[in-house]
Amino acid sequence: MPNPYFQFKQFTVQHDRCAMKVCTDACILGAWFAKKIPQGSRVLDIGGGSGLLTLMLAQKTKAQFDAIEKDTQSFKQMTENVERSQWKNMINAFMGDAITYAFPELYDFIICNPPFYENDLKSGNEKKDLAKHDTGLTLGTLIQVIDHNLADRGSFGVLLPFHRTVPFEQLALNKEFYLSEKLLVRQTPRHDHFRSILHFTRHKPDALQEDELIIKQNDGSYSNAFTALLKDYYLYL
Repeated sequence: MPNPYFQFKQFTVQHDRCAMKVCTDACILGAWFAKKIPQGSRVLDIGGGSGLLTLMLAQKTKAQFDAIEKDTQSFKQMTENVERSQWKNMINAFMGDAITYAFPELYDFIICNPPFYENDLKSGNEKKDLAKHDTGLTLGTLIQVIDHNLADRGSFGVLLPFHRTVPFEQLALNKEFYLSEKLLVRQTPRHDHFRSILHFTRHKPDALQEDELIIKQNDGSYSNAFTALLKDYYLYL
């Protein structure tokens, strides 16, 4: 039976009632952006799920966090995870659909681990499909939601399957969002890229910063880069 929780160094994420469990690529997303958000920012997590990303960001950044989640059970579990954390006074977790929700103000940074398997085979599990497919939020709609709720000098970050990277970049460009940083992720040196983490801004950067992260070496040990990125979070690093 899968473990109902994931223990980090400074917090615990219960995820047994969430469609999407804590996973390595989501942890990379949270850790990579945790040091990029200016202190004092207003941050929105779209599709907060278990609260994983918000908690990872809150560990490193003194900011005001809003996390919206439409699934009832995931929202309840996110609320419990937030309440048990040391950053509960910085985080507002609420239930709602980001597509229709009237956010009261604009955000300096928006993060999302979106439902990215658009048009791929559905699992038959409605809850998991909402989390992983376009049943609830397409990538095009996500761009629109971000456009409506991001401040003029704000930025946003997303995690995508590698093969969705170029189409998403074009969707973003159509809304005049410019890619400033890109992190391409491999499982090992022998594997192809399988995830992209993208950082967009409304203002065109002088140059695109592109990096690569390999999770594990060929011998199965974590790479030095992965260890450096996650060492403040993972218990065993």
